[in-house]
Amino acid sequence: MTDVISLGEALIDFVPTKSGVKLVDVPGFKKRFGGAPANLAVGLANFGVDVGFIGKVGADSFGDFIEREFQSRGVDVSHLYRSDRANTTLAFVSLTDQGDRDFVFYRDPGADELLNVSEVAENYISSGKILHFGSLSLTGERSREATAKAIGVARDNGLLISMDPNFRFSLWPDREVALKEILELLPGVDLLKLSEEEAVTLGGRDDLESSLAELKNVGPDLVVVTRGRRGYYCQFDEVEYRGDGYEVDAVDTTGAGDGFMAGFLFQLRAELESFPRLKKEFLARALSFANATAALTTTDYGATSSFPERDEVEHLLGEE
Repeated sequence: MTDVISLGEALIDFVPTKSGVKLVDVPGFKKRFGGAPANLAVGLANFGVDVGFIGKVGADSFGDFIEREFQSRGVDVSHLYRSDRANTTLAFVSLTDQGDRDFVFYRDPGADELLNVSEVAENYISSGKILHFGSLSLTGERSREATAKAIGVARDNGLLISMDPNFRFSLWPDREVALKEILELLPGVDLLKLSEEEAVTLGGRDDLESSLAELKNVGPDLVVVTRGRRGYYCQFDEVEYRGDGYEVDAVDTTGAGDGFMAGFLFQLRAELESFPRLKKEFLARALSFANATAALTTTDYGATSSFPERDEVEHLLGEE
């Protein structure tokens, strides 16, 4: 049985050989495995979780690379499909000294947009415990329909549904379309992870707390906000949870949010039967573990290059 099924984009991140500059000034790039749902799958596999991925890559060398990386990490690729109609999506990314992300995507369309309804196997999803997805699979008509089917099957079979929108507005017709599509899915989502900027944007209020209140009214039982170096913030059952970021030798923040979610879902598996009535002590522990996982994910270029093992996270938490 596959405990967690992650659905969405698997792509190639080209990360800079020099950090702290805009893309126009980057002298060169390193090829890295990427895509938020794909990163999450690898992060969970690193923790020993039985995890599978549903998505589509090109029938090209980059697709070969992605499939090989999944397999080497222990991710089930029985539902990773290949397309000869579009290439694997490429993303060039840099982080400026001011902390701003600079992205360019090569995807018109990308193979990930061509995942279709017939490739979402009901028996595969129904055998899982958690379904996780993002918002990039909503940007193409086919992949949007496939995502909706997966959510419906998961809901009918009692899976916990987890979402990390991972906004990339440049891949949408406009911001309003993006927000509308995402908000329409939230009533079916149990767990929502957002960056601070995403939370305020999606919640539509001027401050974080008010925005979170709006989002919880829409549907998710639990909304967790990641804040980069400032750690995380969460309101749950009238209790606030906060945690500062860890001091590590960070070189690339790509995938830090995916690392956070991998750490959190790894912990949450043990309390699925209690969700959403989670004990305060458990939630505090799970958030701290996720926070430490995110920090360690920043210590190398590319997301999966530095995804930690469980003992590394526990060492950072001071539990060894």
